[in-house]
Amino acid sequence: MKTNFLIAATATLFACVPAFAFDSGPAKPGKSKPKATAERPAPPTSSLRLIEGFQATVFAENLGKARHIAIDPSGTVFVKLDKLKNGKGIVELRDNNKDGKADQTTMFGTYPGTGAAIYNGYLYASADTAVFRYKLTNGRVAANAKPETIVTGIPLETQHASKSLTVSPDGRLFVNFGAPSNACQQQDRTQGSPGMDPCPILEEHGGIWVFDAAKQNQRQSDGKRYATGIRNAVALDWNTASNTLYALQHGRDALATLFPKMYNDEQSAELPNEEFLMIREGDDFGWPYCYNDSGLGKKVLAPEYGGDGKTEDRCAGKQKPIMAFPGHWAPNDLLFYTGDAFPARYKNGAFVCFHGSWNRAPLNQGGYFVAFIPFGKDGMPSGNYEVFAENFAEVPNKMTPGKTDGAGQLTLVSPADAKARPMGLAQGPDGSLFITDSVKGNVWKVAYTKK
Repeated sequence: MKTNFLIAATATLFACVPAFAFDSGPAKPGKSKPKATAERPAPPTSSLRLIEGFQATVFAENLGKARHIAIDPSGTVFVKLDKLKNGKGIVELRDNNKDGKADQTTMFGTYPGTGAAIYNGYLYASADTAVFRYKLTNGRVAANAKPETIVTGIPLETQHASKSLTVSPDGRLFVNFGAPSNACQQQDRTQGSPGMDPCPILEEHGGIWVFDAAKQNQRQSDGKRYATGIRNAVALDWNTASNTLYALQHGRDALATLFPKMYNDEQSAELPNEEFLMIREGDDFGWPYCYNDSGLGKKVLAPEYGGDGKTEDRCAGKQKPIMAFPGHWAPNDLLFYTGDAFPARYKNGAFVCFHGSWNRAPLNQGGYFVAFIPFGKDGMPSGNYEVFAENFAEVPNKMTPGKTDGAGQLTLVSPADAKARPMGLAQGPDGSLFITDSVKGNVWKVAYTKK
């Protein structure tokens, strides 16, 4: 099996290890099932495979193309949709009889989009061109409620348009402004086209902007660029344990297609890494001039800017990721777990949704699973990632049956073959973990059942 790229032990030092090694062994189906009574039948179990001791049940089904998810302290679940369903873009779910499955569904919001968060009694939800918030009353959005517009006037882009978001405890709203480009070429995604230098896209894209979460009708110019050099960070979250912003970046595409004399297809499938970023104000992570290669243990100059796949040049001073994953797995959500319902080792660790690849040929596609990454008190990963939940796609794994490689190396050819793709993460008030699916819009609730 080919050696891939995996994990950085610190923010500046990378180690090349087998890409599919992980700490706790292959994910196994939970053995315990929710108890049922005559009044409250158990919710349906799922086909997901989880680390032993955990059980996934289906909380809701067929909502539409679900994106991110947020849960009020009262237990109301809000799911953002990428496409309108019945003219609405947000689904509100309630489990009134407490049987583990939503029994009341309400839809509102007339815009599609990705971001969702709960802060200070409000639901924050984003379109690709704006950020809104709704006042919550007893954990719910009132019928026919009109949202307050927090950020407005964002141009609609054709690439990397989703405005994923998170809010810090002190009321700062962080919003991803993905770059509407692959690598800032003069002719985007064109073989041999050089990069624009300096890249003008970085003036308003390719980074994280911060706003006042309570102020209405802000424009991008009213906010502040918090960090730059980030191609697209759909996954971001505030870590209350380290009091720091974190995100995962989607790396650039098509190294072999655009520069066939420099990269072969296998290299292009693995590179560049998907990067886990610890972000402080003013950080520059190097896009489009640089990309990360954990096999070399450094960021290297992109070919559009004269790189040869080995030279650091201007990239030597760019901020490095705290962990690196194989290319194109598409990390689409991040959650730092703060509950007490899971074993102690999960406290303040990170869950990551890998939405799944489309461009790892001739290798099999990868991703399509939820990872767990333990964290130390220093705000850094304290071990390798582990496959926490898999079998979303429900296609055969290329390895021997029962010997899953644990990293989503699947025999599917394209995302269209996948029955489900993990997309969003949220923590319930009881400490359970909720996961959304972007294909049909299922929502799973994961509980720890091994006592």
